[in-house]
Amino acid sequence: MAFDGRYDQSLSRTAMKAELLDAETELKLAYAWRDERCEESLHRLITAYMRLAISMASKFKRYGASMNDLIQEASLGLMKAADKFDPDRGVRFSTYAVWWIKASIQDHVMRNWSMVRTGSTSSQKSLFFNMRRVQARLEREALARGEVLDRHEMRQMIATEVGVPLHDVEMMEGRLSGSDFSLNATQSTEDEGREWIDALEDDGAQAAETVENDHDTDTLRQWLLTALTSLNDREQFIVRERKLRDDPRTLESLGVELGLSKERVRQLEAAAFGKMRKSLEGQSKEVMHFLV
Repeated sequence: MAFDGRYDQSLSRTAMKAELLDAETELKLAYAWRDERCEESLHRLITAYMRLAISMASKFKRYGASMNDLIQEASLGLMKAADKFDPDRGVRFSTYAVWWIKASIQDHVMRNWSMVRTGSTSSQKSLFFNMRRVQARLEREALARGEVLDRHEMRQMIATEVGVPLHDVEMMEGRLSGSDFSLNATQSTEDEGREWIDALEDDGAQAAETVENDHDTDTLRQWLLTALTSLNDREQFIVRERKLRDDPRTLESLGVELGLSKERVRQLEAAAFGKMRKSLEGQSKEVMHFLV
């Protein structure tokens, strides 16, 4: 769901008016969504905790991202939390959701901080969001002792404090202090100077190639959808989780969810692929790699 500037305040007001869930009601909604896929229960759960998502999003405004985008990422994290929440573990949903909301917002901030990838490991993420705060504290403490730290000493102390290698601190310092240059900037100071973007080779697909690729993609998609209809619900679920997710599930995790052994899930997966191969025979070799 996209948000525009006019919708921000309205969304916040709506979130503040949402019901406050007690532990018992929250648990019932979580069970209804997990066990019955009740969308009404999911909606109540998400709506009740949108105020939490918006509150967390507001804490990241200083990184330059628009509040609309931050709220959208926070809501995506909230929905992921609802989808993965296990009410049997005995923790409140709000406690569990905080991690997913924060992770979603932080990933968005780091993706959009610079065209140059800032980092994706947990240590790099911790450094990105804590380096300035740690540096400011170390400077205050050194000043109180009457000391002046040079740049190397400061970097070394930050690395020790955050628990990352020194070269990670040096790299992040450059990322945070630098800025991206526009490709529309001129190569000379003259008003009619050539822009840097003009020097780049256009490696985009031509119109005919794009149309052909789109047609082939649509055809392959239809073949796969047709093949999936030959499977029962459990087999379709296994294929989707194993092949159609950006982050494929393991056989072991599916076995836990379905109450089956890892080997039994593998057998069901192999049987499902066999049915799909039979359905796809005579179509196209391009689609067969999906079942490898």
